[in-house]
Amino acid sequence: MINYNPKEWWGFIFGLHKADTVRKLAPLLLAIAAYSTLIAYLIVDYWELESTSDLKNISLMHSLLGFVISMLLVFRTNTAYDRWWEGRKQWGGLVNSSRNLALKINGLLDPEHTEYREFFRTMIPNFAFSLKNHLRGKYLGEELESASLFSTDYLRKEEHVPNQIAGLIISKVFELQRRGILLPEHMLLLNDELQSLTNISGACERIKNTPIPFSYSSFLKKFIFTYCVTLPLGYVFNLNYLVVPFVVFVFYILGSLEVIAEEIEDPFGEDSNDLPTDTICINIRKAVKDIFNTEVAYPV
Repeated sequence: MINYNPKEWWGFIFGLHKADTVRKLAPLLLAIAAYSTLIAYLIVDYWELESTSDLKNISLMHSLLGFVISMLLVFRTNTAYDRWWEGRKQWGGLVNSSRNLALKINGLLDPEHTEYREFFRTMIPNFAFSLKNHLRGKYLGEELESASLFSTDYLRKEEHVPNQIAGLIISKVFELQRRGILLPEHMLLLNDELQSLTNISGACERIKNTPIPFSYSSFLKKFIFTYCVTLPLGYVFNLNYLVVPFVVFVFYILGSLEVIAEEIEDPFGEDSNDLPTDTICINIRKAVKDIFNTEVAYPV
């Protein structure tokens, strides 16, 4: 995710960055420019059509369809942003659940239970890192930490790693309850945070694996393409060769909205506008370690 100052106008207007849609649309912009130039040459210089030609009436169609395409693009971008924001809320919930789970376990376990404390101090951040990589469709074992009661060699890389880690955390809590280290009422205290791990994982998978319906996405792209391809036919009579930058600019605006929506509707990747999940995972690990390194004052 790009960190930026929203109040800086000059940088936005004149600067280019990795996520700029101009870079992604450059081949199509050049193709539209070449096509518009060809249409302008044929109508203005080759065929020398008069301004009374029926082709000029095509501009009426664009006036009628302009409102329709704007409404479709607004719906498209709003839907994509909803998915982005929902993903951000889920990862914000993971931060809170990780901290709360660490705080409760840190308070419930006595200082002499060093191995168990080390296990939870390691495994809670491991879940966040494994979920991040799972949503990106890969496994990075070097980002996971081992403990005396856990080794990354135990994980089955080809299967659902976040579920495995969540299962290990829950199994360890149940083991502590069977040994009498945790009381039954403690299980009720920890249940919400333990359950939220798989709930958040499932919600993020729902966002990632349910893209916008194919028919809608395909129709919108065809609509934008047809709208822009027919623009020179109507406006060349009034603009002559100035129709070329005019059509390129219109296509840039409409195409950019679609490209931005495509990028943010899957917010868990590594694009410039995706969620900063790497930073969130690092912050979770730091917060959990700080919590377990804090001495708890036990009553005498």
